[in-house]
Amino acid sequence: MKTIFNQIKGDKGIWAIVAILAICSFMPVYSASTNLVYVIGKGSTFGYLLKHIMLLMMGFAIIYGIHKIPYRYFSAGSVLILPIVILLLIYTLSQGTTIGGSNASRWIQIPLVGIGFQTSTLAGLVLMVYVARYLAKNKEKEIILKESILQLWLPIALVLVLILPANFSTTAIIFVMILMLCFVGGYPIKHLGIILGIGIISLVVFVLIAKAFPDAMPNRVQTWQSRIENFSDENGKDAYQVEKAKIAIATGGLFGVGPGKSVQKYFLPQSTSDFIFAIIAEEYGFIGGVFILCVYFLLFFRIFVVIRKTRTIFGALLVVGAGIPIIFQAFINMAVATSLFPVTGQTLPLISSGGTSIWMTCFAIGMILSVSASKEATEEDILDDNPLDILHETV
Repeated sequence: MKTIFNQIKGDKGIWAIVAILAICSFMPVYSASTNLVYVIGKGSTFGYLLKHIMLLMMGFAIIYGIHKIPYRYFSAGSVLILPIVILLLIYTLSQGTTIGGSNASRWIQIPLVGIGFQTSTLAGLVLMVYVARYLAKNKEKEIILKESILQLWLPIALVLVLILPANFSTTAIIFVMILMLCFVGGYPIKHLGIILGIGIISLVVFVLIAKAFPDAMPNRVQTWQSRIENFSDENGKDAYQVEKAKIAIATGGLFGVGPGKSVQKYFLPQSTSDFIFAIIAEEYGFIGGVFILCVYFLLFFRIFVVIRKTRTIFGALLVVGAGIPIIFQAFINMAVATSLFPVTGQTLPLISSGGTSIWMTCFAIGMILSVSASKEATEEDILDDNPLDILHETV
């Protein structure tokens, strides 16, 4: 046992928090999967729990493997992986698939495994690393807007344009997180204002084109519009989900109805993913919900501890870019369940079921732990790495 712990490097607090979130996910996923078994008629509750445990075990293997990689490799690696991500997004957009009887053009199917993979989640993580690299390389330079548009914003725009038709909420979250990372990284605020304006104008143009040619992207803009309208419409489709979530939270009271005793899991769509926080609140009450919230706050705190201890600018920005989106996604998920935010389709990190969400979160956690475990890296070692040299070393 001591040998195993000796192999684990990095911030022990983050390791513990990830383990706590994983353990806390077992009973809610097991309980909420009743909806899938008896309403949709697929599989068994134990089968869904076993699949979730296997995905988490693979996730911990990802964390372990990634945290052993010196984080300087992530800098040049982002340059190499970004073109692959763009090709994957093009492929995803062109073929997509259907999951659970509904349109899911944001997914591709992993051969042999039979698990859907959401390429936009990978794209968001790679973009964060790419942006962190650019900001660190230009930290001591005067950033010229024209140059940064070609080097930074053009690749970002290409990725976001490929994600946007199938997943507006993810596109918006990635864009906001990139702006946040640029602000933290010292990118000129006046330039950020221009980029934000360009982004808003581009979105308006996209919506107008989509409305003018509805056959090109059927139902996408209508879906975004209906979600926003349903947020304030008591009779809307999304309002049904939110209403059931609110009933679940209210039923839970202070201490909850008990593990596995949720009633709303039979009526609440996406009870194992988007609305699993409502099931937690129903079964474990206000105490359980606040406990989960506090665990994410603790993760937020440990992320900032790592940032303060990091010696390099790239390392600090990498931790911000990989860690803050996890916290942001968790708060959005809980805000949707409590009717504070429109339905977005964002899962609760490390608790909701779903392979892509778990794996990409674990990949990000692994990078944070890699930074916290590093003692010798310097800015020159990281930013002077040639991507082709990194590829040669890897091969």
